[in-house]
Amino acid sequence: MISLTAVLPVWKTIPVTENNYFNGEILFMMRGFIAFTILFLSWSNAALAGDTKIEVPPSNQEQKQELSEQVLDRSDASLKMLYSIIELKKNLNQRIKEKNQILTKSSSDTEKKLLKSELTKLDKQLNDSAMDFERIATGIDIGLFVEKKVEAFDWQDELVGLIKPGIREIKRLTIKARYKAKLKDELSYYQGLSPVARQATQNIAQLISQTKDLELKKNLEKLLPEWKSIEKQILNKMEIVAMSLAEIENEEESIIETSQTSIKNFFRTRGLFLFIAVIACLGVFFFLRLFSRVMVRFIPGYTSKYRPFHIRVLSLFFRIIAFAMVFFVLIFVFYVVEDWVLLSLTIIFVMGIGWAAKNTLPQYWHQSRLMLNIGSVREGERMIYYGVPWLVKNINVFSELENPSLGVKLRLPIEDLLGKISRPFHKKEPWFPCKRNDWVILADGTRGVVTSLSHEMVELVQRGGAHKTYQTSDFLAQSPLNLSMNFRLKIPFGISYNLQKDSTGSILETLESYINTQVDKEGYKESLLNLRVEFQQAASSSLDILVLADFKGDMAPLYRRLSRAIQRWCVDACTLNNWEIPFPQLTIHK
Repeated sequence: MISLTAVLPVWKTIPVTENNYFNGEILFMMRGFIAFTILFLSWSNAALAGDTKIEVPPSNQEQKQELSEQVLDRSDASLKMLYSIIELKKNLNQRIKEKNQILTKSSSDTEKKLLKSELTKLDKQLNDSAMDFERIATGIDIGLFVEKKVEAFDWQDELVGLIKPGIREIKRLTIKARYKAKLKDELSYYQGLSPVARQATQNIAQLISQTKDLELKKNLEKLLPEWKSIEKQILNKMEIVAMSLAEIENEEESIIETSQTSIKNFFRTRGLFLFIAVIACLGVFFFLRLFSRVMVRFIPGYTSKYRPFHIRVLSLFFRIIAFAMVFFVLIFVFYVVEDWVLLSLTIIFVMGIGWAAKNTLPQYWHQSRLMLNIGSVREGERMIYYGVPWLVKNINVFSELENPSLGVKLRLPIEDLLGKISRPFHKKEPWFPCKRNDWVILADGTRGVVTSLSHEMVELVQRGGAHKTYQTSDFLAQSPLNLSMNFRLKIPFGISYNLQKDSTGSILETLESYINTQVDKEGYKESLLNLRVEFQQAASSSLDILVLADFKGDMAPLYRRLSRAIQRWCVDACTLNNWEIPFPQLTIHK
């Protein structure tokens, strides 16, 4: 047994320094893991060694007496069963003798064929009775001593032989229940058959007492002993099955005692082996994981924003090796402790995984291409998911997508990337039409500030406080107009044809000057980017003028107010300069 004093030298030989490449913490974990492994192995060896010792409980007179009574009861039951089998064999021999005599005297081929068939069945029953007699007398399964034939090598049979211990263990766990159910079925069968045989014997005896024909009476008297023998044989069989069933029920322990014994045995042997195997697998897995991280750090390109191809190949290679080593260690531990049942079940499990992987091999191939960054989706490119563009940040067993405008990150299993396509993008490409706190106008006329958005829902708050929510796909279908950068107002205004002479000259200058004055007066000057007044068209009833005003995005909440203010300033300018504002007119020519 390895003691703690033997572990300490190993512990101290691993240095821990703050300037170490692995920051000291990893080495601390490594030496702690080594020490724990050594202590655990010493404990498991001691436990295994302790299991080989046979503990003899202190003897007392009551236990000895109870044990001797159980042995005597079991012996009495066995003797009764052996007597019943001897009686059964006598009946079978008598019937075989009678059948042979009838067969010798018979001249009908059909009757001979029927008699031979009955003799074959009786011989089989006699052979079974002899085997039952030997089995009950010895108290063991005599089939274990039957010489087995030498079989030729067959890889399929050898493969089945590997998984046979697991199947045999499953059958062993249910052998008592299955044997008990079989005995109950046999007992029920003979209980139903016994009245029928008794009725047949009674019918033959009744016919003998009633008939006066000597020839008929003679034939019936020949038939009566055979059916009496059949009835007695059925009763003997029923008695043997009933005694076997009673013996099994007497030997059964209570559920609590059986459970306690099973649990103790499990944790002393198979449970301990499972625990050792799990610890070994976890140790190998974490060691290989740590080793892979250490190795790739020494390879150029590990710290790149997007890992190069050779780093991805090594990472995938270490994952495959770790997966294979875990199963190898699991099988190796069960082989070392010689637990063929667990070894067989592990092989069945591995074969099941292999069979399932055969059907999903194309999927794993595409996933491997994605992890190597040579698939249809690649890191650092742009892809569409849920109708929204995403930046592929990382591709791994769980991949990471990000939308810079939404401020949302998605963690997807690599299976969800199958069938998707990514592409390179320009740095000025938009990731979403708007951001939080942006003012937008939708195609349905809704205007509001964006308070919440994701790839699932977008919420707008309108002027006055009303909330309106869209699914993201419906929101994008509304072609949102973002006002939070800059926006332009186009305000048409008409004057009378009486002002045609100055409509393209002085009137435009006067109106622009007046609007500039009012913008400055009402405090909008700093947000005004550009103001122009232009002649638009000569309409049917008016000369139309267009006011173009560009504002900064901070004036987006006042979008409608600014539009109404420009209309008001135009009317005030007309009033101040006595410009006539026309209305639609209908002219009739005679």
